[in-house]
Amino acid sequence: MRTLLVIGIGAGNPEHLTVQAINGLNRADVLFIPDKGARKNDLAELRRQICDRFVTNPASRRVEFDVPVRAEPTSSYRATVDDWHEAIAGIYEALIRDELPDDGIGAFLIWGDPSLYDSALRILERVRDRDNVEFALEVIPGITAIQALAAGHRMALNRIGDPFLVTTGRRLTEEGMPGNAGTAIVMLDGKCAFRTLADKELEIHWGAYLGTPDEILVSGRLGTVEDDIVRLREEARGRKGWIMDTYLLRKPGEPEE
Repeated sequence: MRTLLVIGIGAGNPEHLTVQAINGLNRADVLFIPDKGARKNDLAELRRQICDRFVTNPASRRVEFDVPVRAEPTSSYRATVDDWHEAIAGIYEALIRDELPDDGIGAFLIWGDPSLYDSALRILERVRDRDNVEFALEVIPGITAIQALAAGHRMALNRIGDPFLVTTGRRLTEEGMPGNAGTAIVMLDGKCAFRTLADKELEIHWGAYLGTPDEILVSGRLGTVEDDIVRLREEARGRKGWIMDTYLLRKPGEPEE
C-alpha cells in the first residue's frame, strides 16, 4: 500500500525542521511541492531549499504541482472553501495515483504544522473517501507560527491561571475579543481585523515572515501601534508580493484569580 507522509516544515526557517521531519523527507520516494504562482514563488522556493539542504536520499524525486486559487467568498464562506478543497482533492488523487507506485512513499511538505489551520489532512480524507486510491497516512508535526511568534517576542503564550484562545481574523471581526480568555492568538487575518476592536488598550504582539531573515516584529498598545502595523504590512506585501503574519492580543493587567 502507498504511504503518505504529511510533514510540518515550520514557520519559514529551514532550521525549524525536526530530526523526525528530516528523516521523513529521506524516507520518501516522491516529494510533492505545491506552487501557488509567481507572486508566491518564495513559498515553493523555500521547500526546494529544504530539500536541497536536508534530503540525501538519491532515489527520491520532486514533483511540483499547481494549487488553484481560492475564489473570494460570496454568500457562504464555508461553501467557497468546500469547492476549493474539492478541486485540490482531485489534484492530490491524481498525484498519488500517477506518481507513486503501489508500495511507494510520498511526502507533502506543509508550512507550519499540518494540524493547525492547514487543510492538507482534510483534503486527503476527501481523497480517501472517494475510494479510488488507497494509502496509509503518517503525520509529522512542525513548529507553528504561534510558537515562532512567541519566540520572536520572547514571551510566554499564557499567563498564570489565564487561558488563551486561537482564532481567525474573520471570527475576531464577527465576535470581538473573546470573553473567556485573556489572550487571543489570531491567524488567517488578511484584513487587519484588529482595527475593528473598540478596546484600544489591548496589547498586541504582531509578526510577519516569522523565523526568516525578513521577519518583522511590532508590539505595544493597540491604539498606538495599529497604524504602524498596517503600514508595515502593506509595504512588505508590496516588496514581496505576499505576506504571512499572525498576532497575539492580550487584555492589559493581571488576570483575575
